[in-house]
Formats: sequence, C-alpha cells, structure tokens
Amino acid sequence: MARHHQPRKGSVAFSPRKRAVRESPRVHSWPEREEPGLLGFPAYKVGMTHVTMTDTAKNSPTEGMEISAPVTILEAPPVVVMGIRAYRKTDRGIKAMTDIMAPELDVELSRTITIPKESNGEARLAELKEKLDQVVDIRVLIHTTPKSASVPKKKPELLECGVGGTSVESKLEYAESVLGKEVKPENAFSDGEHADAVAVTKGKGFQGVIKRWGVRIQYGKAARSSKGRHVGSIGPWSPERTMWTVPMAGQMGYHQRTEYNKKILRIGDAKDAGDINPAGGFVKYGLVKNDFIMVKGSLPGPSKRLVMLRKAVRPHGKHDDAPEISFISTASQQGA
Repeated sequence: MARHHQPRKGSVAFSPRKRAVRESPRVHSWPEREEPGLLGFPAYKVGMTHVTMTDTAKNSPTEGMEISAPVTILEAPPVVVMGIRAYRKTDRGIKAMTDIMAPELDVELSRTITIPKESNGEARLAELKEKLDQVVDIRVLIHTTPKSASVPKKKPELLECGVGGTSVESKLEYAESVLGKEVKPENAFSDGEHADAVAVTKGKGFQGVIKRWGVRIQYGKAARSSKGRHVGSIGPWSPERTMWTVPMAGQMGYHQRTEYNKKILRIGDAKDAGDINPAGGFVKYGLVKNDFIMVKGSLPGPSKRLVMLRKAVRPHGKHDDAPEISFISTASQQGA
C-alpha cells in the first residue's frame, strides 16, 4: 500500500511565534462609524456556559428553531475616559499630536499608575481646536477599573480606543463630552451586534514541532532508525542555511490574536448577574459582580485575561437581531 502524502499542517502566517510584548491587547486599526461613541470596550474573560436560544440566522437549517449554543461570559466594569489624543498625518503615517488629560482623576489612580503631569488642559484644548485642520483622527485614552471585578489586581490597564463620528469635529465633541466620566458597555455595543475580539491567547510554553506546527509523526521504519517526533528534513544543501519557514520547536501560545465577527448575545446589568452566576461561581474566576457581556462561542485567552471587543472591522452582512434566550445554564462547574 502506498504511503500517504499530504502538505504539512499548520499555518506559517503568524510568525515569528514569540511571546506577546504585553498582556493587554493593542488594537492596530479602528473601523469607521457614523454614530458617535467608543469603537471598543475592554472586558475580563470569566468562563463559558451554554444557553438555549431561538436561531435567527437567515437561511440557516435551524432558522426559527431552539438551539443550544456555547457562550463566553465577559465581566465588563465601566471604564473611565482619562484623556483625548489627537493624531496628525506625517510621511511615516499618523503620529500623536497632543494629549489632553482629564482635569480631575481618581486619587487612588495616581497610586497605582504614573499619570502624566497636566498643565493648562483647557488652554491646550483651545489650541487644539484652532489647529483642527491638521488633525486626521481623534482617539481617547481609557483605563479599566479591575478592583470592582473578581480579578486579583489593583493596577488598571491603560488603553487607547477609537471614537466614531462623521468628522474630526464630531469625534472631538464626543470625546470632550465623556472626558473624565465613566462609560458602560451598553454605550458602546448593543445586543445582537457583531464585534471583533482581540486578546492574548493561553501560553503553552516550549513545545515540539508536532504540537506547534502539526508536523506528521514519522512512520515506523524511519522512526525506528531515528526519532519519530521531528522534522524529516530541515532544508536542502543549497541554500546553505535553514529557512525561517522550516518548522522548529519553540514558544507556543501567549500570542495576540484577533477573532472576527463574534456575536454579542446579551449585555447584562450588574443587578442581573445572578442570571449567569453558577452555583459556587465560575471555575478559576469566582462570581460576576458587574455588568457583563455574553458572546457566542469561544474567545482567546484563559480566565481573567483582558479581552478588547472592537466594532466589526470587516462585517459581512450577518444577522444582527438580538436573540431570544430562553435558558442560561447555571449548573455548578465545580468538580465532584
């Protein structure tokens, strides 16, 4: 019988596969939206459960029927808009032009992070409005409030978030209206909407080529004469070097990844947290105490990892109606 041949499994698209620089996700691009508001919202991954809901997807084999779907719960305490950042266009892309910080920030915030020294914030804002013709984009600086969540950390994450609007003037007007104030997830997203999830994946440490790249384990005769869990050849005689595309052992996991078009099933208020909290709490997390976001399917990262939800940057016409959820499983997840 002939030996089975097939291309090597595993993509080389995400290379080099090294550890992420920071655990807080960094969003490199923001979509354009006409309505004013934040284009993203950070939340902490809690865990997974399942729900029973009516399938509203058009042309689906189960359209109109009740289906069971896995969901991921995110705890989303409100974020505080702590600054406004203006960008100008240069020969090397857009560059930050100026930062305008909120006049009054939480006193405890200065004990955990270094806040830039702000002087004459109103004067800088007036100066920015005079140079608005040089500005190409307005974004806001936000910080999370992890102390109110079941996350064992005091230091908040500092993030940059895009702002929706038809023009730079409308973006600045919205940013000015929320400067120094708290923003909730319901102000950024709505039930049924699709969003992109940006997060750092689970770290799996140093792994071999079989697990890391999906290389085929060598067959019996070759494995007996040498080893089985390795690459048969790492390249030709010429060129006299090992190509970067050759599968090698190394770091696996703890990479920043983006998953597109994840459906938001429900955005719940803190008082409704009892609807999703299982008996004994979520494993490795605890109880949800704040506003929460229920997303269909899985998301990158382990429990307590920060996930940045962003407005869909490449939506493809999926159904955005809010689903009818008839049951949410709250069975205990604790081991017997």
